[in-house]
Amino acid sequence: MPLNRRDFLFAALASPALAAQKKKKQAATSERSNVLLMVADDLGGYMLGCFGNQDIRTPAIDRLAQTGVRFSYSFASAPAATEGGAAPVGGTPVSPAQAADALTSAAKPFFITVTLGSPLAQSIPQKNLDLYTTAGFEATGFEPAAANATHKDMLRDARVNLRKYAGGVTTLDDQVGALMADLQKHGLWENTVTVFTSGHGFLAGHHGLWGDGLASDPVNMYEEVMRVPMIWTWPGHFPPGSVRPDVVSADDVLATLGEITGAPQASRSCGRSYMPFIYNQHMPKKQPWRGLAFSRFRNVQMARDDRYKLVLREGGPNELYDEATDPAEKVNQYDNPQFVSVRDRFTSELKGWRGPCAGTLIDLKTAPG
Repeated sequence: MPLNRRDFLFAALASPALAAQKKKKQAATSERSNVLLMVADDLGGYMLGCFGNQDIRTPAIDRLAQTGVRFSYSFASAPAATEGGAAPVGGTPVSPAQAADALTSAAKPFFITVTLGSPLAQSIPQKNLDLYTTAGFEATGFEPAAANATHKDMLRDARVNLRKYAGGVTTLDDQVGALMADLQKHGLWENTVTVFTSGHGFLAGHHGLWGDGLASDPVNMYEEVMRVPMIWTWPGHFPPGSVRPDVVSADDVLATLGEITGAPQASRSCGRSYMPFIYNQHMPKKQPWRGLAFSRFRNVQMARDDRYKLVLREGGPNELYDEATDPAEKVNQYDNPQFVSVRDRFTSELKGWRGPCAGTLIDLKTAPG
């Protein structure tokens, strides 16, 4: 029976013969690696199977995570598309339709950014819509429209809209599978650093909201829009099937790519490389990891570590959540005296962050050549 593109990719990734061939080629060449950066939009980590979603099918992205390193706590630099003044991550931006030609025609080593777009903007084949005809999304969950929702109409029949959104996610996943097959087909898989992420997430009925950070008034920074997938794969280099608990940010992507590939673009980033984490190593003792992710959009800023989240707004209301005991972010602890030390420390950290990163938020979707 002939193999389709996805079957071809997965069979090749699992081949011991290919693994032996990788080592030989890596030993024989000093050529700098290629970079393929795949950036989705409106896609939170919680929507993917590799992050625990039981309702939406994402086999290609899940497989990509199995072949590389997945970060559990990766955060967007903003909860919605930034409005100008964003610092790009670099690379030659192409659409999924242009990607196959770009992979073969680009000068080597290449740095290509594939803008996958939003699940809501996909042209969804009927077969992917049919996957969710009777889906109830009980595991994913959703809530009735919140009083401050800006798109209440989308929640009048949330299941219908979720079925279309899920079909879009699976269609996006098909594009990822096709890209991986193209890398394999053209002999580029072994010497390409492949990164999959999203510019920001999506509130598909969570908190009674539909959309991104602008799904509510005032702007929100809920976990579903801030916590995004971050997967790094490089055969023979990055340990497969690894899950990292480190708090990282979109601001750190460019610096990390710069250190891994030896490219000079790292100096353009206001972040810091977390390359040791990708190799399952520790940071140098003299340069400990800050363990905080910062985000900003309009008059709202966020600081997040592996347990707490602080959201500050000009004029309020402000928010503080203990994600360990309240992952749904239902109990605002900002005025709770038991959390005053966390609140003050995060506030101080945010003030220190405003200077070096002011006006340089990384927008992964607008990477120029």
